[in-house]
Amino acid sequence: QVQLVESGGGSVQPGGSLRLSCAVSGSIYSFGAMGWYRQGPGKQRELVAIIDDGGVTTYADWAKPRFTISKDNAKNTVYLQMNSLGPEDTAVYYCNYRAFVDYWGQGTQVTVSS
Repeated sequence: QVQLVESGGGSVQPGGSLRLSCAVSGSIYSFGAMGWYRQGPGKQRELVAIIDDGGVTTYADWAKPRFTISKDNAKNTVYLQMNSLGPEDTAVYYCNYRAFVDYWGQGTQVTVSS
């Protein structure tokens, strides 16, 4: 069984920054990709960024260059640094681990409002 625990969400003013973290534990493989997705109010879940086991990153076009994904292999943790946040970034952000199947975290709310 695999568990993903996200943290770092919250409320921030426009132009602010947040750093999300996702710790993965359990029966994980030595390979696989980790990523972040988000789902805004009334919208479908969408990709934010992915980092594979070789460290190669993929971003949604709108996420560059404001968002940066990184990981610490020793801690089995993936991060999402989000800068210059705007109201359009308000969403629940979900961590994902993909190795044969998809595993999801419970989501963390990010609210950008003045």
